[in-house]
Amino acid sequence: MPRFSANLGFLWPDRPLLERIDAAGKAGFKAVELHWPYDVAPEAVRAACAASGVTLLGINTAVGDAQKGESGLGALPGREAEFQASVDQALDYCRRSGAISVHAMAGVVPEGQRAKARETMRSNLMLAAEKAASEGVTLLLEPLNPRDKPGYFYSTLAEAVGLIEEIGSDTIKLMFDVYHVGVTEGDVMTKLERFLPLIGHVQIAAVPSRAEPDEGEIAYPRIFAHLDRIGYDGWVGCEYKPRDGTDAGLVWAERLGVTL
Repeated sequence: MPRFSANLGFLWPDRPLLERIDAAGKAGFKAVELHWPYDVAPEAVRAACAASGVTLLGINTAVGDAQKGESGLGALPGREAEFQASVDQALDYCRRSGAISVHAMAGVVPEGQRAKARETMRSNLMLAAEKAASEGVTLLLEPLNPRDKPGYFYSTLAEAVGLIEEIGSDTIKLMFDVYHVGVTEGDVMTKLERFLPLIGHVQIAAVPSRAEPDEGEIAYPRIFAHLDRIGYDGWVGCEYKPRDGTDAGLVWAERLGVTL
C-alpha cells in the first residue's frame, strides 16, 4: 500500500502553516509537502515536523509576480537570473528545514515563445540540477493541465520527460500528478508503468473536481494497487481541495480501504 503525504498547500487552509503540520500528524499522515512556505522560518518548520513525527518532502520555487498571473519562472526567456535566485532560495530553505525536493515551476509562456522557452527551461534546469545535486535535493518537473493553468509551459508528461531525458541528470525527476494527467491525457496506469523509472513523486485528487479521491473518473483503489504492482516505493501526495473541511473529508481513506 502506498505511503501518503499531506499537501498543506490545500489541506487545512484555514490554519497557519505550523498548525497545519500539527493537524497532519494528528490525522495520521507520516509526511507533508508544502507549496510556498517562505514567510515561515525554515527552522520553525523543521521543529514542527519533528514534533509531529512527519517527514518534510518538498516545496515549490517562487511563482514570480502572482498578480500578473505568473506561475514560475523556469521557462521565461529573460528571467533566468530570477529563476536561479528562486532555486537558490528553495535550496536554502530545504537545507534549513529538512525538505528533500523542489518543484521547479516553469511558468506561463505565450504561444509564440514556446521554442525559446524550451531552450530557456533546459539551460535553467542544467544549472539548477548542479546546485540541487550538491545539496542532495531532487528537482521535480510537473506538467499542469491546460484547463486549470492555460498557457503553462508544459501540460503533458511527454514534454517533461523529453527534458529529463535530454538533460540526463539523476537529480531531475517527474512529478506524476494523477489529477493533471487524468484531465489532460488519461491512460494513467499505462503511463505510471512506462515512466516509473523517472517518477520522483506521485500526487492525487479526484478528476474532474480536484476534491477528495473517492469520487469522479479515477478509480483510486486500482491506482494504488497498480503502484504496488509496478514497484513504486515513493510517497503519494494528497493534493486535493477538500469538499467541506479537511478533517471531515479524511473519511475518503476509510472508504477506499487505505491507511494514512
